[in-house]
Amino acid sequence: MGKIIMIGSQKGGVGKTVTTFNLAYSLQKMGKKILTIDFDSQANLTTCYGVEETSSLEHTIGHLMMAAMEDAPEKDLSEFIRTGNGVDFIPSSIYLSVADAKLRLEMGAERMLSDILEPVREKYDYILIDTCPSLGSLTINALAAADEVIVTVNPQLLAMMGLQDFLRTAAKIRRRINPGLEIAGILLTMCDARTTLCRVLTEEVKENFHQQIRIFETRIPKTVKVGESVYYSMPIDQYCPKASAAAAYQELAKELISYES
Repeated sequence: MGKIIMIGSQKGGVGKTVTTFNLAYSLQKMGKKILTIDFDSQANLTTCYGVEETSSLEHTIGHLMMAAMEDAPEKDLSEFIRTGNGVDFIPSSIYLSVADAKLRLEMGAERMLSDILEPVREKYDYILIDTCPSLGSLTINALAAADEVIVTVNPQLLAMMGLQDFLRTAAKIRRRINPGLEIAGILLTMCDARTTLCRVLTEEVKENFHQQIRIFETRIPKTVKVGESVYYSMPIDQYCPKASAAAAYQELAKELISYES
């Protein structure tokens, strides 16, 4: 049965989406069967796969969530799954925000996403969920569905400030809803080792959390090549195989698999 991993953070701009996109591709290159879920109404992950005009999509995770809340007949997930760069994905659109609003009024709706993904778990080695930068009902659903969470942290002061809040929320979900939830580790992204602030905050993360939570040895460097690759809807390893970030995502995939061994 596939492992469900949420890529999460309370803050935006910390590399959740590009990490989901590139980690999925790196795992696929290693022979793993991967499904990614765009669980953000901004649909940035969907755009990474080259889907244009996301607002016109009629088969998205938002439609699946709405159908589940309305107790509609079970949907055939094959109609919702697309493929890009050898990776399967369920797209998103602004319609997910409609589902989000309705979700807040539903009783016992925390496991909607978990119920949706359960039928396809056995078909994949990993299911990666890209999430929105908040601690709202969608994030709670993702945490309730996940086996593990990779917490992305940009070593900038404001991004660091949300780390404790996110970890506290994950701990609450583990106690109240999903006792099997684990923190896979903290992933430092967009690292510029040349700056003093980056070095100081990286050491601060290590000092504060290394006894409690795994901190991935792999760090994702800051490089313009990542942004360029997203523009062309290509994983960084395809767009510029020699880029430092391409090697980093390959190492992250190896590190993640080694933890599972």
